[in-house]
Amino acid sequence: MSRHAGTAPAEAGLGSRIRQYLTFTLDGELFAIGISQIKEIIEYGALTSVPMMPSFIRGVINLRGAVVPVLDLQARFGRAASTVSRRSCVVILEIEAEGDSQQLGVLVDSVSEVLELADSSIEPAPSFGAAVRPDFIEGMGKINGRFVIVLSLARVLSTQELAAALDAAPAAALV
Repeated sequence: MSRHAGTAPAEAGLGSRIRQYLTFTLDGELFAIGISQIKEIIEYGALTSVPMMPSFIRGVINLRGAVVPVLDLQARFGRAASTVSRRSCVVILEIEAEGDSQQLGVLVDSVSEVLELADSSIEPAPSFGAAVRPDFIEGMGKINGRFVIVLSLARVLSTQELAAALDAAPAAALV
């Protein structure tokens, strides 16, 4: 039986909840984020660049009249900026910033699928060898023999740089 994103997690065994995650790729690696903060997924389109933003802020988009900053997750992870392709997508998230709800887009190479993982099947983040800062990783899940890096959005998206970028983006004029 399929569950919708807004339904409560099912129970799997004793004390192990099943949660839904959106999986996506960045530079050939598989990542996942919990769907609870995802508003929608849109095609990558024209962005308006905003001067003096951190390098991981690609620009802003006009989403039904709202100015939404778009982060390049590759660049946020300290890698080279993403190369946009026909499969590139922007995942629109709703995050809490200083008590207010803020929409934010993250650029990913491609979206894979929504899957369910039991809390008990997510292992702690490795202390070495990860291609992403360990504090950005909530854990490692396993899907069909392949590891998926489960990201902690609270850590990836909550820095002083990001707060400054979010504050500056609504003041930017869209062309």
